[in-house]
Amino acid sequence: MGFFSRKKTKAIYAFANGKTVDIKNVPDEVFATKMMGDGIAIIPQEGKIYAPISGNVKMIMENSQHAVGLVSEDDIEILIHVGLDTVNLNGEGFETHVKVGDHVEKGTLLISYDKESLNNKDINDITMLVLTDPGHYQYTKFYTDMAVKIKESPIIEYK
Repeated sequence: MGFFSRKKTKAIYAFANGKTVDIKNVPDEVFATKMMGDGIAIIPQEGKIYAPISGNVKMIMENSQHAVGLVSEDDIEILIHVGLDTVNLNGEGFETHVKVGDHVEKGTLLISYDKESLNNKDINDITMLVLTDPGHYQYTKFYTDMAVKIKESPIIEYK
C-alpha cells in the first residue's frame, strides 16, 4: 500500500509579517519549556495578527484581548498569544476582530494592537503560536529564523 497511502504534507502559515523564532528561544519560561505545548513564535513587524489556518475561533481572552484560540478544519487546536506580560494590560491597546464561533479563512485579521505603545512600555510583542492539541499529526518542520509573510510563508509543516 505504501506509495498511495502516504499522507500529504500540510502547513500552518505565518500569522504575522516578521521573523520566526524557535519557541525554545522565547524569553518566557512557560513558552520556552513548552509547558503549554510545542510551537513557534514570530517577532511581528506591525501590530496585526492573522489566522494561520482556516478553521473556527474557539476562544478569545475577552478581558485582555491578547490571545485567541483556533481549531483548524483538520482538528488541530492552536493558541496565538501576543506578547509577554500583555495580560496585565487588561486589553488596553488591543482589539479583537473576531468572536467565538466565527469561521475564519487563512489570512483573516484576528487581533490588532498598538505596537508603539507596547514598545514605549518596554513590553515585548513577540507572538507565540502554541499547538495546544496537536491532534494525531506528525510535525515535520518548524521554519525558524526566517522572514515570513502572512498567507504566503509556511511556519510549521505536518502530516
